Amino acid sequence: MKTSLCRIVALGVFILAAVASRAWDFEGHRLINQLALDSLPANFPTFARTATARERIGFLSGEPDRWRNTPDLELRHGNGPDHYFDLDLLEPHPLALARVSPFRYEFDAQLALARVAHAQSLPAIDPLKDADRTKALIGFLPWTITEFQGKLKSAFSYLKEYEAAGTPEEIANARDNIIYLMGVMGHFVGDGSQPLHTTRHHHGWVGENPNAYSTNYAIHAWIDGGYVLQFGINADKLRAQLRPAKALVGPNVGGANTNMFQTVMAYLVDQHKEVEPLYRLEKAGKLSGRQELSQEGHEFIMRQMLKAAQMLGSELCGDNVNQKLPCRENYGKLKDEIGRVFR
Repeated sequence: MKTSLCRIVALGVFILAAVASRAWDFEGHRLINQLALDSLPANFPTFARTATARERIGFLSGEPDRWRNTPDLELRHGNGPDHYFDLDLLEPHPLALARVSPFRYEFDAQLALARVAHAQSLPAIDPLKDADRTKALIGFLPWTITEFQGKLKSAFSYLKEYEAAGTPEEIANARDNIIYLMGVMGHFVGDGSQPLHTTRHHHGWVGENPNAYSTNYAIHAWIDGGYVLQFGINADKLRAQLRPAKALVGPNVGGANTNMFQTVMAYLVDQHKEVEPLYRLEKAGKLSGRQELSQEGHEFIMRQMLKAAQMLGSELCGDNVNQKLPCRENYGKLKDEIGRVFR
C-alpha cells in the first residue's frame, strides 16, 4: 500500500513538472550546453572549460525555466515571452518578417499598432485567462538570444581590461559573469531548436486542421521532457556528430549592427520549418510513448538538439565574442539563407 502510494505521488510530481516545463526540460538543456562546449576550439579560454565551469554552465541551462516557478505575475510577464517566438502569428497581424525591427521595444510597438489596426480580424483576448498580460504578445526569443550574445561580448571585453590591469578578485568575478551568461544564453538557444517554440501550434494544433494533427495540449510537455525521459538521448552519438564551432556571419541592415539578430532569426525560421514534420511524426506514432522506439522520431529529436548545440557553439566562437579565437570562416551558405529570408 505504501509503495503504491509513493508511486502515485511520484507520478503526480512528474506530471506537474512536465506541465510546467518548457523546451527539452533540464536534462536536454544541460546536454545542449555541454555539447556546445565540446564544439569550441582548443584555445577557447581555459577558465570556461574546466570541470567546475562545465558543471556550472550545465546547471545554469535550467535557470530561465526555474524563474517560471513563481506566482509573481510581473516576473511571468517579463520572462515567459522570452522563451518563444510564434512566427506564424506575424501574418495575421499582418507583419512581414523583413519589416520586423531588431530592437525589442520597437517590435513591441509594431505589434501593438498592428493589433489596433487589425482588431476586427484578430481574436479577442479574455482578460480572465491573461493574468500575466502576455496573450497579446507573440514572443521575444530572437531578441532575447541576440541581447544575451551582446551581454557576453561586453563581458569578454571588460574581462580583457581586468586581465590587463585589474585585481585577482575582479578577474575572478568577470570570469564568473561570463560563465553565468554562457549558461543562461544556452537555455534560450536550446528553446529555439524545439519547433513548438516557434509556432502558435505550441500546445496542439489550433484552427483549421485538414491533416488531423494532434490537438492534445500535452504534446509540448511530452516532446520537451516525457519523450526524452522514456527513450533517452544518446549523448555519445550526438557528440560524434559535432562539427567544430564556426563564427556566425550575417549582413548589416541599413548600416546598423544588427547582423546577429538576422542570424538568430534565420536560425528560428529554419526550426519553424520542422513544425509540420514534428506533427506528422506524432500522428504516425513515431514520437509516441505508447509504442516501440521509432528510429525516425528519435533521430528527429536528437537532430534538433544537435542544431541547438551547434548554434550555441557558433555564437560563443567568433569575432563578436572573443577576438582571440581563430573561428573566422565565412558562412556563405548561411549568408545566402539569411538573404533569402529577409528579402
